[in-house]
Amino acid sequence: MNDIKVLKQTATEIEFEIENESHGVCNALRHILMEDEDVEFAVYNIDHPLTGKPIMTIKTNGANPKDALKKAAEQLKNDSESFKQLIEEAL
Repeated sequence: MNDIKVLKQTATEIEFEIENESHGVCNALRHILMEDEDVEFAVYNIDHPLTGKPIMTIKTNGANPKDALKKAAEQLKNDSESFKQLIEEAL
């Protein structure tokens, strides 16, 4: 199970650490966030490739960053389910 630890939070910015996650999910989530017109930037960093934990920062133009994150996570979930269905149909 992945745990999320909020490191910093303001009205328009959130920084959090994601336990047991890699570039795959973080980059997909970042990509979806950057498509949101309310998101000014979404970045993540992993200090060490073997032991580092991703730290993601989201800054919005006034919108609640937690709402933007929830919306992006829901879209990522839906996209993943659609992709899984395409694979199952192809095989």
